[in-house]
Amino acid sequence: MRPLRPSLGLTVAFGGKGGGDWETSPGEDRHRRSVYTEVRRSSPYPSFATFDAPNREVCIIRRGRSNTPLQAFVTLNDPVFVETHQALARRILAEGGLNGSSRVQFAFKVCLSREPDAAEIATLAEVYKRALALYRSDAKLAASMALDPVGPAPKGLDLPELAAWTTVAGVVMNLDEFQMRR
Repeated sequence: MRPLRPSLGLTVAFGGKGGGDWETSPGEDRHRRSVYTEVRRSSPYPSFATFDAPNREVCIIRRGRSNTPLQAFVTLNDPVFVETHQALARRILAEGGLNGSSRVQFAFKVCLSREPDAAEIATLAEVYKRALALYRSDAKLAASMALDPVGPAPKGLDLPELAAWTTVAGVVMNLDEFQMRR
């Protein structure tokens, strides 16, 4: 299976049929991850390397834990992660209630299995407010953040609002508490 991956502009030398270049799987197969992702020695899946996946030359019992700034960069910008932020934003708008506070609480409940405290709600409300102002001033940027790569928005959704909630979803899903099991 070949999930989305960043366009690196690279080609594989001596790739044989098709050149060995990565083509995202069509349909639902693009959403299958982990053990189903095609791995090659000559061009490993980029996120695997960033998150310290073993190189498959040896068997390991337990992977070491790491948390680096590069991993945060990937979880905020890699198309696979952006798509999950967009999907969560759509769910927040559909199921999270009618106001910002209830939507933030919904995001925390879904992602972290807990209620946010008042400071977390205030912080994310400010993130939402700033993101919404940015996306209201730039419709092209809002469309890109809300629609690329996940696809068309459900009817009736305001694109700048969806883009702003995508930003909030990205923040929640990039919390250490969400990324690391302790």
